[in-house]
Amino acid sequence: MIFILASFSSTQGILILSALIAISLALAHLYSGWLRFKKVPRSRWLSAAGGVSVAYVFVHILPELSQHQTVLQDLGKGIIPYIEYHVYLIALFGLTIFYGLERLATSSRNQLQRQGQGDITSSSIFWLHIISFAIYNALIGYLLLHREEQGMISLLLFSIAMTLHFVVNDHGLREHHKHLYDRIGRWILAAAIIIGWVLGSRIEIPAAAIAVLFAFLAGGVILNVLKEELPEERESSFWAFMLGAAAYSILLLAL
Repeated sequence: MIFILASFSSTQGILILSALIAISLALAHLYSGWLRFKKVPRSRWLSAAGGVSVAYVFVHILPELSQHQTVLQDLGKGIIPYIEYHVYLIALFGLTIFYGLERLATSSRNQLQRQGQGDITSSSIFWLHIISFAIYNALIGYLLLHREEQGMISLLLFSIAMTLHFVVNDHGLREHHKHLYDRIGRWILAAAIIIGWVLGSRIEIPAAAIAVLFAFLAGGVILNVLKEELPEERESSFWAFMLGAAAYSILLLAL
């Protein structure tokens, strides 16, 4: 066991492990539909998974954003001198973008329902949603190899949180797009993770760009989890969400 851990601690070992995790994340997209969750009341497992994702953002990603903030402040001297909190504005931008996508999908479903065309989004909204989440997934695939905190434990913690986050995302996307998501969308999102990992294994972008990407991811994760948990009609489980968040927070702090 010690030998296995030591081998994965090397650069080559991390590369191999991250490749296996990228494949696992892709498979999570492809097969999460096999998990049958209740829509109302919301499955406790989905609420717990959402709690884990949010815990990772607040306990792990947001503290890292403060380190990225230093990078962006140095870059911004003489360029954007009046904006002190660039990295948090980028996180807000990520949250806003995904909120806008959610509103577009909901409005499209409501409009088609009123027209008697079924409870589904239009094809244009479907493609906008899928392309946006494909970019989001490619970013996560890239960050498997280029996070601020390196090492096997950090990689595993990131992968666990993102796997559960994808399960939550899949549930929401499937609810919006129905058979189109199963037939086309999930395959595109699975492929995007692999593409992101391949790019990460061949290209290393500057630290300032990593800071921007990481901040955008933080905002996106927060919105994509909370949009699934907060609507009253979902009857989400507060206790499951809290236990998921608390348990993963303790794990993150312990490691």
